[in-house]
Amino acid sequence: MSTARPALDPELRDFLARMPLPTGPGSDTLAGLRRLAVAPVEPLLAHRSVERREFTVPAEDGTGIPLTVLAPADHDREGAAAPCVYWMHGGGMVMGDRFSQLDIPLEWLDEFGLVVATVDYRLAPEHEGQVVAGDCYQGLCWIAENAAELGIDPDRIVVAGASAGGGLAAGVALRARDLGTPAPAGQILVCPMLDHRGTTVSSRQYSGVPGVWTGEMNAFAWRSVLGATPADEVSPYVSPARAEDLAGLPAAYLDSGSAEVFRDECTDYATRLWAAGGDAELHVWAGGCHGFDALHPRAELSVTARRTRTAWLARLLSRI
Repeated sequence: MSTARPALDPELRDFLARMPLPTGPGSDTLAGLRRLAVAPVEPLLAHRSVERREFTVPAEDGTGIPLTVLAPADHDREGAAAPCVYWMHGGGMVMGDRFSQLDIPLEWLDEFGLVVATVDYRLAPEHEGQVVAGDCYQGLCWIAENAAELGIDPDRIVVAGASAGGGLAAGVALRARDLGTPAPAGQILVCPMLDHRGTTVSSRQYSGVPGVWTGEMNAFAWRSVLGATPADEVSPYVSPARAEDLAGLPAAYLDSGSAEVFRDECTDYATRLWAAGGDAELHVWAGGCHGFDALHPRAELSVTARRTRTAWLARLLSRI
């Protein structure tokens, strides 16, 4: 196969040139990467009038999982129930915390006055994929069950996430459909990590070269998540591309960069949603690297991508 790759957007190319980019993590570097992946949430909240509430949600095995709920300070929990975005963070399911990439859904809190809930699911390799995915689903169930106390409309919960969080959001939507409750009103899958197999053209294009998220990094993350799970037994709630049937899922927004590992699995998932009669909107941003709008939110391409994503959410909220 040719080693040719789509060119990076010039603004992003110059930005990345100033960053040390690895080819991939390993067990010897994961601890350091985890420290870099965690950032305080206070700077994001400092200029916002936001009510922050902390909860502990019981996981399937009884372990307490932290979940943060952020609402506009003037949100009247006794009044009209607000829509909610349930956020799952990125980091390959091996790093990050519930505040990672939180600037993305906080823009929607600002724009629409909605509530943001974000879950601190347990990470691999300490916890296997079914645990990671199960924590995220239990968070959704808890939000729906406690919607009245939170001032949330249980019929207007949108699951969302970036990278690994996008894949987990897709898995949560699949599990909710299969179990019959609670049904998300939509799903926003930002550069989602959907397929453990790593066989797409884009996964090969971005292997063997340094990058924000490379084929080697992706393979390490999936090995950490799946452990000894046989390939034919991987749950679609963990690796959503394995789902045989994508019918009956909530409306979806998917996006990726053209210059990233997840481009093709994102495109394929959207195509399969359409084939199943689903409502999906797909954007592949020319020149975008993985997570470009989180890395460099002021870049022109990032501003456009965020504005387009927000416009889709506005249309969704207007009809649910």
